Amino acid sequence: MANSNLTSAKNAKNDEFYTQYYDIEKEITAYIEFNSDMFRGKTVLLPCDDPEWSNFTKLFAQNFERFGLKKLISTSYAPDSKNYKNGYMPSLFETSNPQFDEKKTVKNGKIFTLTHDKTGDGKIDVNDLDWNYLDGDGDFKSNEIKKLRDEADFIITNPPFSLFRDFLAWVMEADKQFVIIGNMNAITYKEVFPLIKNNKMWLGNGFHAGNAYFSTPFAKEYAEGVYNPETGLVKFRNVCWFTNIDHGRRHQPLPLMTLEDNLKYSKHKEIKGKEAYVKYDNYDAIEVPFTNAIPSDYKGIMGVPISFLDKYCPEQFEILGITKTWFGLATKIYPDQIQVSKTGIKTVVSKLNDGATINMDSSEVNGTHYIVNNNCYIQVYARVLVRHKNTNTADQTNK
Repeated sequence: MANSNLTSAKNAKNDEFYTQYYDIEKEITAYIEFNSDMFRGKTVLLPCDDPEWSNFTKLFAQNFERFGLKKLISTSYAPDSKNYKNGYMPSLFETSNPQFDEKKTVKNGKIFTLTHDKTGDGKIDVNDLDWNYLDGDGDFKSNEIKKLRDEADFIITNPPFSLFRDFLAWVMEADKQFVIIGNMNAITYKEVFPLIKNNKMWLGNGFHAGNAYFSTPFAKEYAEGVYNPETGLVKFRNVCWFTNIDHGRRHQPLPLMTLEDNLKYSKHKEIKGKEAYVKYDNYDAIEVPFTNAIPSDYKGIMGVPISFLDKYCPEQFEILGITKTWFGLATKIYPDQIQVSKTGIKTVVSKLNDGATINMDSSEVNGTHYIVNNNCYIQVYARVLVRHKNTNTADQTNK
């Protein structure tokens, strides 16, 4: 349900999701622990933000001195430029300021900057933020925000889900270090996966237990189990941090069982007791449906869940491709197929070429399957194609 809700929100361009302070703190702490001086003397830009109540702004402002920042910049969208409009009211903080402008408050974005102890209390924190209206609406693609991007050393934010592709391209264009939040399904995008494969981007430290909690003005529209009426937050499981900044978790090898031990002792019924791992029909690789079922001593190519990337260690594995987009790797192209739904409805499709396939005995299939030239196939979820960098890893066991 969480996955479908997030997809619906993205399609509807409901981008008002606000990240919790704890989640931001946990993520940034992972980078600081790996390199305590990473922010020292640097400028951090927090675009697509709402600085007056943003937890991103609060965290970096309150830790300005501890991080050793040179400058903090935070920008917001103009209320009139947002897809979600619900009777915007400026805050008392803004209306009580002499520079308050009734027209600009809805037409212009805002910029907050922090560089020094403005209040004279001997410390630099959130109370020392300067603010003003932007000339434009705060769109990150505008020349105004591009100049701030080019000035910054780091770009850190939760960009609008509906604009993730554009925002990532905007960041990569400037060759900046970044930490941004996105839908894990973005891994399969043709604009995104090559960055991961070529080690130009990877997953961050991650949300606690894989759960991301957001506040949103339309939280009550979500189903029970996603929306928590006690906290007022919505929970998504398929959200992750994307970054090109190193962190310690990224270099922790996965403890794995051998192929033989997986077939004997795996806790997954799809693996335990089988004679062998299933092979794909349209690519020379085995199907590994669970990350902890990756055999430590298999020398060939394996198709693993995209969630594997949350535990990917570049010293342990080599990433070769992805089945959703293939990038020309598929070894077989299927003609039009007859898709047979769970209820028996038949449709002529070409979906089989969009992923890895397994040739099945039709008597063993009880869900959606495909018929081509009297052969029966199923298609697995998107898989990342990997292999061990060091195939002599049988000692990495976890019986």
